[in-house]
Amino acid sequence: MITEQQLQDMHRYWQAANYLSAGQIYLQDNPLLREPLKPDHIKPRLLGHWGTSPGLSFIYVHLNRLIKETGSDVLYICGPGHGAPAIVANAYLEGSYSEIYPHVPMDEKGIKQLFRQFSTPGGIPSHVSAHTPGSIHEGGELGYSLVHAFGAAFDNPDLIVACVVGDGEAETAPLEGSWKSLSFLNPVRDGAVLPILHLNGYKIAGPTVLARKTNAELTALFSGYGYEVFFVEGSNPMVMHRNMIEILDNVYARIRSLQQRSRTGNEPVVNGWPMIIMRTPKGWTGPKEWEHQPIENSFRSHQVPLTAVKTNPEQLRLVEDWMRSYAPEKLFDKNGRLMPELQSLAPSGNKRMGMLAVANGGTVLKELQLPDFKQYAVNVPHPGTREAESTRNFGNYLRDIFELNKDHHNFRLFCPDETASNRLQAVFEKTARCFLEARMTTDDHLSPEGRVMEVLSEHLCEGWLEGYLLTGRHGLFSCYEAFITIIDSMFSQYAKWIKTSRELPWRKPVASLNYLLTSHSWRQDHNGYSHQGPGFIDTVINKKSSVTRIYFPPDANTLLSVMHHCFSSKDYANLVVAGKQPELQWLTLEEAITHCARGASVWKWAGNDEGAQPDVVIACAGDVPTLEAVAAVAVLREQLPDLKVRLVNIVDLMALSPILYHPHGLGEDAFTELFTNEAPVIFAFHGYVRIIHDLVHGRPNPERFHVRGYMEEGTTTTPFDMTVLNNMSRYQLAMEAVKRVPRMVQMRDRLNTYCEEKLKEHRSYICTYFDDLPEIKNWKWTY
Repeated sequence: MITEQQLQDMHRYWQAANYLSAGQIYLQDNPLLREPLKPDHIKPRLLGHWGTSPGLSFIYVHLNRLIKETGSDVLYICGPGHGAPAIVANAYLEGSYSEIYPHVPMDEKGIKQLFRQFSTPGGIPSHVSAHTPGSIHEGGELGYSLVHAFGAAFDNPDLIVACVVGDGEAETAPLEGSWKSLSFLNPVRDGAVLPILHLNGYKIAGPTVLARKTNAELTALFSGYGYEVFFVEGSNPMVMHRNMIEILDNVYARIRSLQQRSRTGNEPVVNGWPMIIMRTPKGWTGPKEWEHQPIENSFRSHQVPLTAVKTNPEQLRLVEDWMRSYAPEKLFDKNGRLMPELQSLAPSGNKRMGMLAVANGGTVLKELQLPDFKQYAVNVPHPGTREAESTRNFGNYLRDIFELNKDHHNFRLFCPDETASNRLQAVFEKTARCFLEARMTTDDHLSPEGRVMEVLSEHLCEGWLEGYLLTGRHGLFSCYEAFITIIDSMFSQYAKWIKTSRELPWRKPVASLNYLLTSHSWRQDHNGYSHQGPGFIDTVINKKSSVTRIYFPPDANTLLSVMHHCFSSKDYANLVVAGKQPELQWLTLEEAITHCARGASVWKWAGNDEGAQPDVVIACAGDVPTLEAVAAVAVLREQLPDLKVRLVNIVDLMALSPILYHPHGLGEDAFTELFTNEAPVIFAFHGYVRIIHDLVHGRPNPERFHVRGYMEEGTTTTPFDMTVLNNMSRYQLAMEAVKRVPRMVQMRDRLNTYCEEKLKEHRSYICTYFDDLPEIKNWKWTY
């Protein structure tokens, strides 16, 4: 039983957190109100969010008590986007903040610095970010807290992830989908997720949906998802403290009971996991009203409750009264340190939520055991004569990653119901699809112990993987190319997180976020236009060069080399685009390794320039563009043997960039060695053409690059016809090449006539036989 004194101390600790939260929003001086508040003490720009902060601090204080009493590891995930005042305040009170940032000491000087740095130039953001100790969740965008919580809990059997879900956030589609994560949480091997749905009633300007539901409606909703619902609600602080203590103890006991039952009987459960729904007033304990308009318990407390404090004496008085209501003189001693009896309420060492090891995942990261990728090599006796399915071959390598790491429990494959479709089914020789709901004899490779996370939601796959990586594990997200764009904004937030983390010495590197995009735009035979879209490349390329890497392996051996490199890397977002369909193989494994290390190479066997100045360079990036580029060279060599052609393949897209803009960029001499400084370059590219034009900007004579790629032309058609529709077929590339070589002007008409006749023949054939011409379908490199 908790004593009345302990209860009072918890309340004072909460008041200290609320005081520091308000101070971060308003004060630049007089941090402990040692003198009457003056306009000069107020920041010139009032930024931040007050409305959610008291509730977040209330939960933090009570989780501290639970940790102290049980010794549990608890990860706090703050869903409300701009809850940083509360989370920073609590990290400061427990001492974590000052340990990580010694320039913010635990005294009056430190409190002043804490206030002055918040939402100011050179300071910290107003949302929970990588700067915030204990956080793995970027608060800049709503909807992802709960999915991150489950990702963190996977394979962390001793961890409890307390995830505060804001009621505004709860309206987003990703968050709504995240409740289904219970169907994938195995209590035998995973930790627990404790959702705390914080209903304070309002968003920026309107009410929230769930806050207007009755308790009976909420219970029915969440019971259907598999949760046992507990309510903590009210506005009287002391009553709320007592209720929260009782409920939290009950919830903790139920979590441990479920885990014990599952682990002793090896019986994974889905239903009955507890969650808390906490109803409190918006802006709890803040200003009550202004000019007869309510502030507390209304949307007006969402951000800065009083905005004219610097110029309006009455508002200044109200803010002073508000902050003095927390009695800072009873919370902090004469030096500005938290009172000793309050300090004792926080956990110590790495049990503090701000110092929890998994919240700084690089500190617990174990190296992924990788097989020797050379043993999976495809034999290529001669370029362009043998076919293989590159992703199917890679699946064998992926299968053995699962085998090598089966005792480490630190690798998972995330995929929206596409593992077999993407030809990665070899992994099912060593693991299964994770699923805890009812299973039937007709199911295929389904098990609670499975390590393949398949759910028909790109949001969940991305969020699970992010939470998994940021708590020190490894993974891969395999997806259809067209639908990875669903998580564009999630990726953007994650890339920003990693960029910021790399600038913070205390944040240790985590395993890279690896994407394998297949079933891509150029091979959507039956799905057609809806499944054609390479736009994710544009999203990735626009993020910081310190974070992003983009690869286009043209065959199986280059895919092996690229993926081995990606799995070995840290703190990157690696985008790999590779087809799953049978395709011609170009390079031996040793050639592939060398090619990938360079990023871009001349394929001497394809060209006929023999190292001299070529008349034209045919360049390519992507497996289908590579096929068409090589075939275009064959057309040119056959029809115009005097034309000197060079073929350049790019596997690392950022090699095209000047090194000033990306560390993988080729130096000027290396770029010239590939492309010369004068020869026209006909470039076949997997994605949208402007990307290449942007990358070669600043290179010698960039106007000589003529790019063909995806131009939003598609339908349900044959593989070759997709290239024709987008002006990237071998015949169109050949015509474009000759067009750019002045000395071939006399031969241009003859080549154009030949190519146009081939295109007419193609069109007639596919409309009659619904398949590509045999000479296209069965084409091989014969030189």
